[in-house]
Amino acid sequence: MPKMKTNRGAAKRFKVTGTGKIRFSKSHANHILTKKTTKRKRTLRKPGTVDKTNIAMVKRLIPYV
Repeated sequence: MPKMKTNRGAAKRFKVTGTGKIRFSKSHANHILTKKTTKRKRTLRKPGTVDKTNIAMVKRLIPYV
């Protein structure tokens, strides 16, 4: 059985924590920041966690990470 290929786009976007959760960085935090509120920009700084309904799909994309 050949090895599975890692989806390189997903490997750049997702990181697995020590407890097995999958973290990702949030979008919309790069430009056009003047119209966004300070609270919204502050929450965009923090990494998000993948929902339990999508964990299986993401783990299939990054099998060896």
